[in-house]
Amino acid sequence: MAKDGGSKVWSMFSLVAALGGAAAARKAIDKSWQVSTGKKPPENPADPDVDIWEAVAWAATTGAAVALAKMYAQRRAANYYVRSTGHLPPPLRKDGQ
Repeated sequence: MAKDGGSKVWSMFSLVAALGGAAAARKAIDKSWQVSTGKKPPENPADPDVDIWEAVAWAATTGAAVALAKMYAQRRAANYYVRSTGHLPPPLRKDGQ
């Protein structure tokens, strides 16, 4: 596979994995927020009608969970890429690989 072609394939594969991971995380966070607090998650934490501590908790929870889900999905995608091609995706290669 050409160097540029592999990079394009990896870019698309990584993007799809990250978006899928983020979407799945967001659904899980919304549901767990509703179960743990008994109310819907804030639609807009910047809204002055939302309590500041609720907004902070929501922002921290969603930020961390979405970032972790994206990282996990991209790592899984990288493992699949390695199994499929026998080498790391171009952006993840270290010098000399």
